[in-house]
Amino acid sequence: MRRQVLIVEDEPDIARLVQMHLADIGCDATLAGSCSEARARFVAGETELVVLDRMLPDGDGLALCHEFRRAVATLPILMLTAKATELDRVVGLEVGADDYLAKPFGVAELLARVKALLRRVDALRQATPEPAGAERIEHDGLVIDVPRRQVSVDGAAVELTAREFDLLLFFARHPGRVFSRMQLLDRVWGYNHEGYEHTVNSHINRLRGKIERDSAQPRYVQTVWGVGYRFADAKPG
Repeated sequence: MRRQVLIVEDEPDIARLVQMHLADIGCDATLAGSCSEARARFVAGETELVVLDRMLPDGDGLALCHEFRRAVATLPILMLTAKATELDRVVGLEVGADDYLAKPFGVAELLARVKALLRRVDALRQATPEPAGAERIEHDGLVIDVPRRQVSVDGAAVELTAREFDLLLFFARHPGRVFSRMQLLDRVWGYNHEGYEHTVNSHINRLRGKIERDSAQPRYVQTVWGVGYRFADAKPG
């Protein structure tokens, strides 16, 4: 079955280039050149992934990203944009993007990222439905309800993006084990391109901002200097 992708890009040459290469990996891509057109196509179709430009003629792609994320919590969103500063990446991740690829981009890397995001969709679909509460991880006030993909800290619900949830769940399933940034890219994102460790840093910073009482002294996702990150060991007794 071919996958349905929405490409939101106001430069026709780039949009058609992405569409052509996505066809090679089994994707049928619908094109939209503005926010209004993207909204109409999103509502009308069965979109499985969105490739979204930041700058659009009738609005900011960030606002559109936020709309799509609120509509479908697990929808993979790849932002494809000329805005590539660290601040731009952090803001994009904050509003719900799963990944951020700067223009000009390499086709091989674009396809690798799209395939990684689609693998995550497949994993969610193919997972055997579990009864409510079948897997519930609790640690020092943090509760992860896996079947419902819900998180709370000290009784208060925490709203996470799909990628933030996947990252937290991966850590929580491996307490005490240290992972490098490259290992996290491979295990959680599904690719391990060198030079993109900042993607991990940005997501962990955002995740800490949502679940930690004090991000400077995290009790859950801890830094192991010079190595990477780990989830805190369970307290004895």
